[in-house]
Amino acid sequence: MTMNDYDFNGNGKIDPDERAIMLDDRRRKMEDADAKRDVQRRLVVACTAGMLLYPVVIVLAVLAGLERAAELVADIASVYVIGASGVVAAYFGFNAMESKITSSTSKVEYREYDK
Repeated sequence: MTMNDYDFNGNGKIDPDERAIMLDDRRRKMEDADAKRDVQRRLVVACTAGMLLYPVVIVLAVLAGLERAAELVADIASVYVIGASGVVAAYFGFNAMESKITSSTSKVEYREYDK
């Protein structure tokens, strides 16, 4: 957002009340982005842990004498691993894209607020 978006009375400058609103808006955006990153990180950790523990579950099912359960779990392993790998790959891909976008635009955005 530009400074003009926070100039509510249209006098061409940011008054103290408008500045407080601007700072509160920026703080909320940062908190939302932080919460979003935390949720994405937890999802990726869960998918990665699931992919790593999947073979262990199959071995434990065989050791417990649950041959049919081991077969069923092994049958869906390929679908699960592909899906979980897609989530992990998307996370890293979008993070890489986002870091490139923010690094190129943040310089312009911060200069605008320094006026």
